[in-house]
Amino acid sequence: MKTAQLPDGERVPVLGQGTWRMGENTRAHKDEVAALRLGIELGMTLIDTAEMYGEGGAEKVVADAIEDQRDRVFVVTKVYPHNASRTELPKACERSLKRLRIDAIDLYLLHWRERYTCLMETVGAFEKIRTTGKIKRWGVSNFDVDDMEELLSIDNGTNCAANQVLYNLENREIEFDLLQWSQKNEIPIMAYSPVGHGRGLLESATLKKIAKRHDATTSQIALAWVLRQPDVIAIPKASDEKHVRDNARSIEIKLTNEDLADLDREFPMPKSKKSLPTL
Repeated sequence: MKTAQLPDGERVPVLGQGTWRMGENTRAHKDEVAALRLGIELGMTLIDTAEMYGEGGAEKVVADAIEDQRDRVFVVTKVYPHNASRTELPKACERSLKRLRIDAIDLYLLHWRERYTCLMETVGAFEKIRTTGKIKRWGVSNFDVDDMEELLSIDNGTNCAANQVLYNLENREIEFDLLQWSQKNEIPIMAYSPVGHGRGLLESATLKKIAKRHDATTSQIALAWVLRQPDVIAIPKASDEKHVRDNARSIEIKLTNEDLADLDREFPMPKSKKSLPTL
């Protein structure tokens, strides 16, 4: 599996697994656990979750999936902004650790920023729990360049290990400035929803044409497009084993210049700065 390097030198797979909407239906629990376990076997050993997903239910799915193989898995989870204060963040972290049934979180992210959240206080809280060993590193999610510049101006803000944002063919806003800024500052991007939402993107005639060229699915082409960027980590969700295997194969697909040109025509880069969507 191809890897990306975090600022502290840790290497993680560029293709991981997301868990949004997991843990919401007890009848799906067994299949969701099986899907994540297969993904781990196939090298997708970074698993992203959040206290928001199923109000902790997704973290419990992850706990069952990584049981007996914790040392193989890089666990990412996220904290609500209303829990990101000096007093509440340690409590939220403990709750996540308990649901995940682990001793330390590999990467703990602020899920998004709300204006009443004091960024300096959040960074201070992250740093305090990092020194206790409850988390190994911290980062952010849904931050634009202005947010990141402010973050890096705060004491210990440069310890940010990643920024998780929406990025796919239909949502290329980060290519206007955030992607280049992140590469320059060596802070990796984690791309959530890399194949879009629902089936809309995957029904594109252009994607179907390119998929036919590569004997692949449209989902694999959409993933390969995201993974073409250096040090971008994609975290697609797959709740069944066939989907997991399809995702895993996307890492092998090398898009040609013709493919990329076709995709640029169908899904052009933004010509001006737009606000980042927050999901």
